[in-house]
Amino acid sequence: MAETVKLLGTKGSPYSHRAEVALRLKEVNFEFLHEDLAHKSDMLLRYNPIHKKIPVLVHEEKSIVESLIVVEYVHEAFNGYAILPSDPYERAMARIWARYIDEKVIPAFWMSCWTDGEMQKGFIGQAKEALTILESQLKGKKFFGGDSIGFVDLAAGMVAFWFGILQEVAGISLLNEEDYPVLCRWADDYCSVEAVKESLLDRKLLVAHFASKKEKIFATKAPVYD
Repeated sequence: MAETVKLLGTKGSPYSHRAEVALRLKEVNFEFLHEDLAHKSDMLLRYNPIHKKIPVLVHEEKSIVESLIVVEYVHEAFNGYAILPSDPYERAMARIWARYIDEKVIPAFWMSCWTDGEMQKGFIGQAKEALTILESQLKGKKFFGGDSIGFVDLAAGMVAFWFGILQEVAGISLLNEEDYPVLCRWADDYCSVEAVKESLLDRKLLVAHFASKKEKIFATKAPVYD
């Protein structure tokens, strides 16, 4: 009997994206269930009653939440493509850099887009420093995972695709080829991987989405990915 695998998420979310790419890399047959985050489904509330967030992976009626935990689960639960390294030290370092992206890179870049004045200058400084450090991990490598995408690449999917959209809507230029040539080259390579392309929403739709929410995001600073 075939395993039942469902992914609750939205195509516009970089966090759902992580989980979806992981499943595609493993060639897992799964059902993608789109969530309207303004009107959360009974299924989402049942499978993630505490956080009520996406993504949620449902495997044989057992739910796994939090995007990076979902990716690790997919790596361990399904045969095939190696998302995490087999070496314990390299695996630990991958987790450290994924956490760095979530705790340092993404928050600083996000706030750089949705603030102004001295506050924005401060966040831009933080974002530049974080991006420089992140780029240093790519020197001599095609992907963070080496010759093929891995755990850190999936964690950085927002950098590869969403950052360009956000800065376009916000009217700033942080991640560009002049300042970060290696990171931009990596972003192009990452978005060219078939499993990634199949998991991305049309760029024009996302630009329009964020542009329509610009005032709300600027006021609340809260992510809006639905």
